[in-house]
Amino acid sequence: MDDELNLLSDQVARFIASDLLPDVSAWESQRQITSESWKKVAAAGLFCASIPEEYGGGGGTLAHEAVILQELSRAGLGGNLGVAHSIHSGIVAHYILAYGTEEQRGRWLPGMAQGDVIGAIAMTEPGAGSDLKGIRTSLSPCEGGWRLNGQKTFITNGQTANLILVAARLSGSDGALSLAVVETETADGFRRGRNLDKLGMHAQDTSELFFDDVFIPADHLLGETPGQGFYQLMQQLAWERMTIAQSALINMERGVELATDYALQRDAFGKLLFDFQSVQFTLANAKTQATVGRAFFDQLMVQLLNDDLDDALAAMAKLWLTETAFTVIDACQQLFGGYGYMMEYPITNLFADSRVMRVYGGTSEIMKVIIARSIRHGSNAPTIAASTRP
Repeated sequence: MDDELNLLSDQVARFIASDLLPDVSAWESQRQITSESWKKVAAAGLFCASIPEEYGGGGGTLAHEAVILQELSRAGLGGNLGVAHSIHSGIVAHYILAYGTEEQRGRWLPGMAQGDVIGAIAMTEPGAGSDLKGIRTSLSPCEGGWRLNGQKTFITNGQTANLILVAARLSGSDGALSLAVVETETADGFRRGRNLDKLGMHAQDTSELFFDDVFIPADHLLGETPGQGFYQLMQQLAWERMTIAQSALINMERGVELATDYALQRDAFGKLLFDFQSVQFTLANAKTQATVGRAFFDQLMVQLLNDDLDDALAAMAKLWLTETAFTVIDACQQLFGGYGYMMEYPITNLFADSRVMRVYGGTSEIMKVIIARSIRHGSNAPTIAASTRP
């Protein structure tokens, strides 16, 4: 964090307090971010902060995206606008920037920066989650382009997005993946399913999407060469997992703050809740884990910004921070007693929102597989004599 990032942090915090927090009740009633709020964020220059100015962006780095996400999470908006913003600005825009042709960048990125175009990425299917090899959505060649057929589910921004990157298999080939860019307003055969009813993140739309023989123009496959989708997806996962790790970290820090404040105000058996040794031990442990998590995340974020973060470390960040945050927030919620089960208390929203972080962006089990694979093939793998190898 340098002076510029600290200034951005302060500006974003003030904007959220004055312009966005009054909108939260409308988001919750509609179960999605309102178009008016999207426009406010765009007008404040908070979309595509890390996209070059020549494409309408802010010309910053991923550090700027991280600071914006940090302030949204600190304000309690991480589970709604934070997720939606991260997908749109930090992920979809960067796929287009990294892999799109010059024409594609010029076509879509300025609209995304201005909030006229809202992005989503559709990978998960009813029968395929973390295993991308299980994707069945297909692209079949036709005159002038492709025909897209399939179904997606659990898609963030699914109700609001008008530009969707869809992972699909190329038929008539070795089944290689491509990312098809669907402009929903002109896509005949595209349908939105229901806005899914989730345990948490109620103010953020998550949807089913259907593609019935949707025509995809030839120049709407991301990049110049078809069949590069798997490579494109893998290259961006480290950053995506770091955004999830960051949200988990900030939720953990907020949980500790909320529980501490409550313990210092709540009377029980004639004294403050905080004065019970068991409560002190709970908060001491929670504060320690949050502090360790902050040091761990900041170190890896510096490596990411220096282009020196590998997949295994990103997986470790997501695994440890999401699992630890869930445990810490659960312990903090326990201190609230019955009040901790009431949705009007922020700690309850933190608990509900933290559950899914262990699932999306790759489950904890998948993170362990990635880490274990790096141990087997990395410098820390145990040396085994040739005669004892199976």
